[in-house]
Amino acid sequence: MRVALITGASSGIGLATARTFLKNGCAVVGVGRDPEKLDRMRAECSDLDAPLETLAVDVTADDAPERAVAAATAAFGRLDHLVNNAGMGGPKPVHDTDDATLDRFLGLMLRAPFRMCRAALSAFGDEATIVNVSSTFAILGGLRGGAYAAAKAGLDGLTRHMACQYGSAGIRSNSVAPGVVPTPMTEDRLQVEGFRRMNLDMTPSPRMGRPEDVAEAIWFLSSPASGWINGQTLAVDGGWSTTKFLTEEALDAERTVRPAGWTHSGRPPKPDPDA
Repeated sequence: MRVALITGASSGIGLATARTFLKNGCAVVGVGRDPEKLDRMRAECSDLDAPLETLAVDVTADDAPERAVAAATAAFGRLDHLVNNAGMGGPKPVHDTDDATLDRFLGLMLRAPFRMCRAALSAFGDEATIVNVSSTFAILGGLRGGAYAAAKAGLDGLTRHMACQYGSAGIRSNSVAPGVVPTPMTEDRLQVEGFRRMNLDMTPSPRMGRPEDVAEAIWFLSSPASGWINGQTLAVDGGWSTTKFLTEEALDAERTVRPAGWTHSGRPPKPDPDA
């Protein structure tokens, strides 16, 4: 049985990822800061047969990587997959970001994954994988979120380095870049009409994404099905990162110049059978 170590596992994308790995028969060590949330995670995964262990630790702590890897090897005797998912949000531009905030973002979403990768290397068996959870804001620029974008872009750089440095040892490293999906981290912002509308109107797919959409992509990049994919960042965003940025006013203006009968879906009007 293969073994996965997943950070930020108690909710959102991390929880969905843990469930997906368990469904596919992979043992999981779920890492999170809050013991109560980890208890709820265990309850939510109790319907699945594969074994689950949890570890309550802040991934930015000095001893967190060694403790997490040791938890996996002590429980299951091996480690095959690492998913660096722990993250935080915050929509401040650079001029409003103080050093303490910058350090928190870089510490959680760049330094901690770097150290987790380093600790996992010595425990990995054959055909191991690393999947880092990046963001579409590391692919495209956007308003606000300067520290967030910088940390996630750095994480993509780490992914490419790991692929180049350790690919010959059979260790594949990739990233997923989710669009905005409803999670505890995003639920408050999705209550803001402009933010919600921006994400819906700029996404070619006709629905919001789900944590499970991202989890399935993470599983794919961890599975033999992606065995010749290495060093890539896969956008899981319904096509959001393929579109140009438009303000709400520009979106309204664009709608007014579309041919009559065209819809948001981009489908042309149906022919009139009586014409």
